[in-house]
Amino acid sequence: MKYKKTVLACYMGYVIQAIVNNYAALLLVTFQKEYLLSMTEMTLLITVNFVVQLLMDLASAFFIDKIGYRASAVLAHIAAAAGLGGLTFFPALTADAFTGLLAAVICYAAGGGLLEVLISPIIEALPLENKEKHMSLLHSFYCWGHMAVVLLSTILFAVFGIQQWRILTWLWALLSALNIILFMDCPIFHLISKGEKGDSLSSLFHKPVFWLLILMMVCSGASNNGISQWLSAFLEGTLAVPKNVGDITGTMAYAMLMGLSRVMYAKCSEKIELKKAILYSSLGCVMAYLLISIPQAPLLNILGCSLCGFSVGLLWPGTFSIASSAMRQGGTLLFALLALAGDIGCAAGPGLVGAVTGRYGGDMKLGILAGSLFPILMLLCILYGNIKKIWKVRKENEI
Repeated sequence: MKYKKTVLACYMGYVIQAIVNNYAALLLVTFQKEYLLSMTEMTLLITVNFVVQLLMDLASAFFIDKIGYRASAVLAHIAAAAGLGGLTFFPALTADAFTGLLAAVICYAAGGGLLEVLISPIIEALPLENKEKHMSLLHSFYCWGHMAVVLLSTILFAVFGIQQWRILTWLWALLSALNIILFMDCPIFHLISKGEKGDSLSSLFHKPVFWLLILMMVCSGASNNGISQWLSAFLEGTLAVPKNVGDITGTMAYAMLMGLSRVMYAKCSEKIELKKAILYSSLGCVMAYLLISIPQAPLLNILGCSLCGFSVGLLWPGTFSIASSAMRQGGTLLFALLALAGDIGCAAGPGLVGAVTGRYGGDMKLGILAGSLFPILMLLCILYGNIKKIWKVRKENEI
C-alpha cells in the first residue's frame, strides 16, 4: 500500500502513452478529409510518431540516470500534453496543415518515448513480489487507455459530430498534465543501487541473448501496431463498416482483449510458464493476421482483428520480464534499448503495411498479409530460445 501512489502514477503513464499512440490513428480519415492528406502523408504521421519515440529511447539512455526518474517523468508528461494540444492549433500556425500535424506528432512522440523507457523500470525497481505479474498488469493499462480513447471518442463523435474532435483532444492533453502531480510526490526507486555498476553498452552487445531479446521486441511492436494503427482505416475503408460501429466492434474490442490477456496472465503467472505463454500467443498472432487478410468475409476479418488483440497482449510485457530476469544488471540502459527495439517495430509494422497497401492500389489486406512477417519471426524466436534451452539441459545431463 505504501507504493500505491507510484503504481497509480505508472498506470496513468501507460494510459497517456496509449493516447499518444492511438488517438491520432482514429482521426486519420478525418485529417485526410479536413486537410486533404495523401496516403503517403497519413503513413508518415504514424511512422514519424514511432521514429521519434525510438530516437528518444536511444537518447534517454544517456540522460535519465543523470537527471533522475522523477524529473524525466515530469518532462515526458509536459511534452505529451503540449503535442496533443498542438494537434488542434499547430496546423493553423504553419505554411501547410501537414507540417503542423507533423510538429504536434513529434512533440507528443518525444513524451511517449520517454514514458516508455521510464514506466517499466520504475515498477521493476519497486520492492514488490512476483514482478512478472505486476509487469503484465501494468501493461494492461495501456490497453484500458486504448479502450478509453476509442469509447470516449466514439461517444463524442456520435453525439456532437466528428468536427468536435478538438475538444476531446484538449481533454486528453489535460489528463497528461494532471498526472504530473502524482509523479511529483510518490516513492521512486532505481534499478541499480548507488555504488553498483550496471552493464555497459559494450557488455550488452556481446551477449547473444540480448540480440534475441532485441529481435523479439521489434517483432512485438510490429505485430501489435501493424494492425492497431491501421485498424480504424481498415474497417472504415476496406470493409465499409460505419466508423462508430467499426471503432466499437473492432478497435475497442482489440484493445479490450489485449488488456484482458495481460490481466489473465497476471492472475495465472504462478501457474503458467512465461515462455510457453508467449509461444502460444505468437502462434495465435500469426493465425490472426491470416484471418484478417485472406478470407473475403468481413465478419471473419473482424474476428481476426479481435484475436490479434488477445494474442499480442503478452508479447511486449513478457519480453520485458524475460529480459529483466535474464539480464539483472542491465539497468535503465537495457530497458531503453528494449524500448528502442520495440519502437523500431512499432514504426516498421504499420510502415510495411502502409507501403504495401499503397504499392498495390490501396489493398490493405495485402498490406496486412505482408505484416504477418513479424509475428512469424516472433514465433521463430521463441522456438529458437526453447530449443536452445532444451539443448543446454541435455548437454548438462550428458556431462
